[in-house]
Amino acid sequence: MSGYSGGYDAIVVGLGGMGSAAAYRLAERGLSVLGLDRFGPAHDRGSSHGGSRITRQAYFEDPAYVPLLQRAAELWDQASVESGRSLVDWTGGVMVGRPDGPTVAGSLASAREWGLEHELLEAPAIRSRFPQLRPSDTDVALVERRAGVVNPEESVRAHLSLARRAGARLHHGETVLDWTSTGHGVRVRTDHGVYSADKLVLAPGAWATEVIADLGLPLQVERYVQFWFAPDDPAAFAGHPVWIWEGENDRQAYGFGAGEDGTVKVAFFRGGAPCDPHSVDRTVYPGEVDEIATFVGRHVPGAVRNFVRAKTCLYTCTPDHHFVIAPHPGHDDVVLACGFSGHGFKFVPVVGEIVSDLVADGVTRHPIGLFDPTRPALVRTPEHVA
Repeated sequence: MSGYSGGYDAIVVGLGGMGSAAAYRLAERGLSVLGLDRFGPAHDRGSSHGGSRITRQAYFEDPAYVPLLQRAAELWDQASVESGRSLVDWTGGVMVGRPDGPTVAGSLASAREWGLEHELLEAPAIRSRFPQLRPSDTDVALVERRAGVVNPEESVRAHLSLARRAGARLHHGETVLDWTSTGHGVRVRTDHGVYSADKLVLAPGAWATEVIADLGLPLQVERYVQFWFAPDDPAAFAGHPVWIWEGENDRQAYGFGAGEDGTVKVAFFRGGAPCDPHSVDRTVYPGEVDEIATFVGRHVPGAVRNFVRAKTCLYTCTPDHHFVIAPHPGHDDVVLACGFSGHGFKFVPVVGEIVSDLVADGVTRHPIGLFDPTRPALVRTPEHVA
């Protein structure tokens, strides 16, 4: 790149999961990179926290994600080695529900289309293989080996460290006020100053509706809660595969094996309340604890013996729950990475690679057609505009 006069090759706005990986991959290419984030490193105000995130490949959301997940798996292992941090634990995964439900049927479709190693178990075999689980007689489970746990805070710290090592300048505690595409690059104004660059990456998480307001994407920020319980037998959950359970009315909960402190983390996947990221209610109420304990208690009863703690988390959702990763349709010098809809963290390293491709080369070899910001699901109808 030529380098905008007095500026950077690229500015990355947002240094959570996606932005930290993008900053690293851009700096690794030899570009001069400035990263900006309104909060501190690996903060808990957005979506990249909570100690654990599920990664999996038999993807019930859409088989089109699978090649990205396979590349992400390679990059998770690579980033662990390069950073010297333990970022992923391949525990395996168990997806439980009725045979024709979206969780099992969708996972099975992806596994078969891409030839992923998997097993399909009926209820007696589930109980025998995973005695902590209590399926009904009509439940089945898809079991996959290449699933596990990613640590979000460690991931962000690792990618920030690798970005700095590659020469990126990272400014935390600095809020972006606005940005402008000048036709010869971009200018970004913050509460600390004004910066210029050839290219701009917008990975602002829950603040996307503000930072990308010009595009009018129909994004909705939703409040979710992550819960930690002390199980009745921590040893029985040590190293347990991650699980997703589809219950009544297709509602999904998910959970992990016991962490280093002996607690088990569980949460609901959908059904969060719309919120404002600036004023989200971060109080967790007894009724919310009772709801998750009741649901999980029916299916994984030993996991939720005693409530320990909880923490809120934000999803930034598109109407179809697919991501937005693409050049800005109105500005060739701006790349978007947002709308990850609560299932994006497992893609962090490959999103960083895709973004760096789009910034440096204008194209990527990865399949990202599903993430086009001009797709019909993201076109606002007159009632949305009003």
